Amino acid sequence: MSYENAPGHGVPSSVGVVIASVAVLLLLASLDQTIVSTALPTIVADLGGIDHLSWVVTAYLLSSTVVAPIYGKLGDLYGRRIVVMVAIALFLTGSALSGLATSMTFLIVSRAIQGFGGGGLFVLALSIIGDVIEPKDRGKVQGVFAGVFSLSSIAGPLLGGWFVENLSWHWIFYVNLPLGLVALAGFFLAFKAPAERVTHRIDYAGAFLLMLSLGTMVLFTSLGGRTYAWGSVEILTMIGVAAVAGVGFLIVERGASEPVLPLNLFRLNVFTITSAIGFIAGVAMFGAVTFLPLYLQISRGVSPTVSGLQLLPMMVGIMTASTIAGQVMGRTGRYKILPIVGTGLLICGMTALSTLAVDTDNVRLSLYMALVGLGMGCIFPVVTTAVQNAVPRNVMGAATAAGILFRQVGGSLGVALFGAIFAGQLAARMGDAGNGGMAMGEINPQALAQLPPEVHAMVTNAVVEALHPIFLLAAAIAGVGLIVSLFLEEIELKNRRLPQSRQEAAAPAE
Repeated sequence: MSYENAPGHGVPSSVGVVIASVAVLLLLASLDQTIVSTALPTIVADLGGIDHLSWVVTAYLLSSTVVAPIYGKLGDLYGRRIVVMVAIALFLTGSALSGLATSMTFLIVSRAIQGFGGGGLFVLALSIIGDVIEPKDRGKVQGVFAGVFSLSSIAGPLLGGWFVENLSWHWIFYVNLPLGLVALAGFFLAFKAPAERVTHRIDYAGAFLLMLSLGTMVLFTSLGGRTYAWGSVEILTMIGVAAVAGVGFLIVERGASEPVLPLNLFRLNVFTITSAIGFIAGVAMFGAVTFLPLYLQISRGVSPTVSGLQLLPMMVGIMTASTIAGQVMGRTGRYKILPIVGTGLLICGMTALSTLAVDTDNVRLSLYMALVGLGMGCIFPVVTTAVQNAVPRNVMGAATAAGILFRQVGGSLGVALFGAIFAGQLAARMGDAGNGGMAMGEINPQALAQLPPEVHAMVTNAVVEALHPIFLLAAAIAGVGLIVSLFLEEIELKNRRLPQSRQEAAAPAE
């Protein structure tokens, strides 16, 4: 691929350097979601505050989710070069502070700062691809990035365990610094900003209401059924605030001159359907896949590091399907069949996972996880490429951010829903096992190893059986996604001349 580049224009002087920098950004954003998991017990042992343990994860999730749409809009308004640099700087600052943390409160605040930067990495990285790569070629690049994401999802727990065992937990945050500096240098040198300056009006009211609605939504999905009962005053208040703020956001956006999330995007079939597919796939995928390591570590008795290795078939499935999907889109310019195939594979994979037993052999387990990975690889690169091809250039960042937002919110809701189902199912199945020296809150591989064989078998079987309804529900949700994907409008992916100025980029696509 070769593109015409002009100094001072919004097209980078070296597309290859920009793509490499984007890949590093995606690696950072996705790696930090998983690398902390295997280090949490060590962090708690060092800093204390086990009652605040979940907030080490929730703080990052909350802050990164609420700012994602804001980054998308700011990138559209002021250019993605400077906004990317701000996001990287915030992420690296939060990473450095997290590594220096000496108390749980300090660490939680640092993780929130890290999330304020991390929330922009995914959105801006994918939006930049829309700026510098022609539509028919974006699928190939998105496929590569899906592979980067899947690799980091597996490498995260492995690296986290290695750092804890060989260095210290502080290095799970310090490792972001050299990678982030490399990406920052790549953007600074290769991605050139437009010379002209444009005056804009920021939709502060809309941004605040959106952040309030999303923030309280993530809070009640993270805390409901765990810290507070679903019917408690605290949870009901959060639900009410999320609903009122959401309605207020819609009202404000209708009258905003430059809305954070342009509501007219929902008039586009491709945007609405792909957002729904992303949300549904997020619920099914993130919600259900969260529990696979639990099955591997509790029921099969493997270590966190080994459980990460055993998830490799899923990673291979994602990489394979995303690469094939990119090739299909690049050669044919069509994409509608891909999410249909992807949701179909998700249904098969999740249904197969619902048959897991303690003694399921590795070949079958690997096949089941590969099916899920193949389904995911067919879905996410496609929906991003389809949206960027369908929307006007001046709202490409906002549209890309919205797609990621729907997927993240779907994943958060899925984790909360499936977590409540698992807790209820496990409590009903523990029975005498809980009276045999194993309470629900004590289920972990180390505690299981100390149990008599008969109690050990009862607990591991209870865990496996409690997981079955989760995978079945995930399969049903994927079925809804399959039905929705049938209504996706297909707009052929055609190479269009890239805009040569900010004014031209702001013009609606024909």
